[in-house]
Amino acid sequence: MQSEAINISYINGYNMKTKSILRYPRLDTILMVEGAIKKFDGELKKKKLWESLPRKVMYQTFCVIFDYLLFSRKISVDSEGKIGWIYYPDNNLEQDNLFWRKNDFKNKS
Repeated sequence: MQSEAINISYINGYNMKTKSILRYPRLDTILMVEGAIKKFDGELKKKKLWESLPRKVMYQTFCVIFDYLLFSRKISVDSEGKIGWIYYPDNNLEQDNLFWRKNDFKNKS
């Protein structure tokens, strides 16, 4: 039931009020915000990060993306309010026993 509530509304971490979302962010906007957080890793606070984005984004849209990244544990906020990127998945393809297999479907006819 909790995931349904998150799909309908988001929780602003600062005042803990539930607000309805007017517009959902596009994928390119989410990727732009992720890239900016990776670029300024641990240097900027929330408002300064919003101001330093390459394209203008409505603050409400930025807050939706920010709350999503916090909820999915891709970013963290330290005691000073600075934002850091913490999502580094394991790259399983770098293991010695795993490799890319060539699909040879042309010769099987």
